[in-house]
Amino acid sequence: MNNLVAFFAFTLLVSLCQAIELDFCVGDTTLPRGPEGFACKDPANVTTDDFVFTGFRHESFTANLFRSNVTLGFVDNFPALNGLGISMARLDFAVGGVIPVHSHRTSEVIIVTRGSIIAGFIDASNNAFYRRLEVGDVMIFPQAMLHFQINVGRTPATAIVSLNGANPAVQFTTTSLFAGNLPADIAQQITLLSQDEVMRMKRLFGTA
Repeated sequence: MNNLVAFFAFTLLVSLCQAIELDFCVGDTTLPRGPEGFACKDPANVTTDDFVFTGFRHESFTANLFRSNVTLGFVDNFPALNGLGISMARLDFAVGGVIPVHSHRTSEVIIVTRGSIIAGFIDASNNAFYRRLEVGDVMIFPQAMLHFQINVGRTPATAIVSLNGANPAVQFTTTSLFAGNLPADIAQQITLLSQDEVMRMKRLFGTA
C-alpha cells in the first residue's frame, strides 16, 4: 500500500513539473499539429499580440440558411490557446436564427450577452434539458452531448461560449448527414426520411 501511495505521489509530482516547465506555448501553426497540439513558437518571437484575439468585436454575417453564425476562437486562429485546454466562440443570431444540433469533443459553457434564446442538450438516454436564457444567464452542455440554441426573442441575439479544449471541433448533425459525401440512399435508410425529403435536404446544402 505504501509503495502504491509513493507511486501516485511521484506521478503527481512529475505531472506538476511538466505542467510548469513552460509559462506558455504559443502554437507555431506553420508546423504540423500533433495529438497534443502544435509545437511551440520560439519564445523570442512571441509578442503581446499573440495573446490578444479581436475576432469577437463585430456581429457576424447571419443571412444564411440557419440565420446564425459562429465565430471561432480556437487554436487554429488563436494560437496562444495551444496547450491550455480552453477555447471560445461567439454566436450571433438573427431573429429566428438557430445553431442546429451539434456536438464537440469537450464540455461547453454559454453566457447570453444580448437577446433571448432557448438553449439545451440531449443526453444519451434521450432526455432533453432546455431553458429560455436571458442576458447574463449561463448554461453548461456536458462533454459530447448533442446541443442547440434558438433565438426566440424579437431582436438579434448574441452569446459567448467557452469550451475546455483548444481544438474542441464542431460537428453539426444535419451537415454531417446532408452536406458531405454520404450517399442519399444511405442517408434515407439511417434517418427514416423519404427519398424526396433527403434530396430536399441535400439541395439545401448544395450537394444534390
